Amino acid sequence: MIKQKRIKAILHLIVSIGLLFSSFLAGAQLLDEIVAVVEDDVVLESELGKEVAAIEQRIKASNTPMPPLSILRKQVLEKLIIDKLQRQLAERAGVNVSEEMLNSSAADIAQRNNMSLDEFRAELEHQGMSYKSFLDNMRNEIIINQLRAREIGGRIKVTDREVDHFMETQEKIGEEAIQYHLGHILVAVKEGASAAEIQKALGKADALVKKLRAGEDFKQVAMSDSDDDNALKGGDLGWRGIGDIPTLFVDAVKTMPEGAVSEPIRSPSGFHIIKMLALKGLDNHIITKTKVRHILIKTNELVDDAEARKRLLALKARIVDGDDFATLARSHSDDKGSALKGGSLDWVSPGDLVKPFEETMSNLAVNEISEPVQTQFGWHLIQVLGRENKDNSAEYRKNLVREAIRKRKIEEETELWIRRLRDEAFVEINQNRL
Repeated sequence: MIKQKRIKAILHLIVSIGLLFSSFLAGAQLLDEIVAVVEDDVVLESELGKEVAAIEQRIKASNTPMPPLSILRKQVLEKLIIDKLQRQLAERAGVNVSEEMLNSSAADIAQRNNMSLDEFRAELEHQGMSYKSFLDNMRNEIIINQLRAREIGGRIKVTDREVDHFMETQEKIGEEAIQYHLGHILVAVKEGASAAEIQKALGKADALVKKLRAGEDFKQVAMSDSDDDNALKGGDLGWRGIGDIPTLFVDAVKTMPEGAVSEPIRSPSGFHIIKMLALKGLDNHIITKTKVRHILIKTNELVDDAEARKRLLALKARIVDGDDFATLARSHSDDKGSALKGGSLDWVSPGDLVKPFEETMSNLAVNEISEPVQTQFGWHLIQVLGRENKDNSAEYRKNLVREAIRKRKIEEETELWIRRLRDEAFVEINQNRL
């Protein structure tokens, strides 16, 4: 603790010396200056300028009116401060990202964009972003997500009773659940704030509501005035079901028509303003279920990949010649659970099985038998026995509700956690740089 205080004192001294030094340089400019001291770290002018430029580019691309530069710099600085506090906490907690995980994540993003990694890298460069910057940003995002999962996610539980209660009380239009596209602005109030500070925040929130109802652009107001983590995204919370909305917003949201702006809503974090950007229904969820069976050969010290594959090819030849698949599965499959049922996995839904198995199964015709397929469990011979389309809406919505309730709880707890982290941290901002 003593060492930390000394470091803070030294960093504070650096800020003072930087200001003093700049006054002696009569018109000369330092290449880089300290904008803020954040616990044991600093935010440099170069960091702030680089992030502001990136945000400006995104705002222009979205055709959103640009907030004043001073407001934008303030919002971006606050984001950098929060990021640095989380990174410091992650470092103390031993949270890190391996190069293998980073490269795997980059390859996955490239694949989702239907590109090879080289093509994705070239596209980033074409858009003016270096691949190194992309990896650095992704590393930071993964570390912060892992930290939040560690600090918050493990404490969040969703019971069957909560899910059932929601399913019983959820309002619907016909058989379709409503989806809400929401905008959000937060006027923060720190823990232990005085009555005067709370009243000042409420006054600001009331003024923002008045401006928004008068027709001011919501995204621009959010970027300029919101203290929420989504401020630089124009306060956009995206499409959500009613169970995916923070509890204290639900009553207001259910009665809001499209385009409406709520009154300020009080929470421990401050005052919230919600705008109903759009509304839509939720379609039925139809899935294709597959009846499938398999024979598994596991590899070990005596059976390598080549031997496992050879055995399965021999079994396939016997089945083609008339031997019964179920009988061979009972005799030869290393999946003892399914072997007792003749290799049957019964009816499975998308996502129930590992990816290589499911991809192969999806490409098989009914009664067709696959070539040997490798997964992390070993080598498989797969046969599809049937397919059917099923309205899985009830189960699908129940899973959506469970995930939505969990997400809502995490968001509520994260908001409080971030405000507490910020309020309790040592942060000194060089106001002259803003």
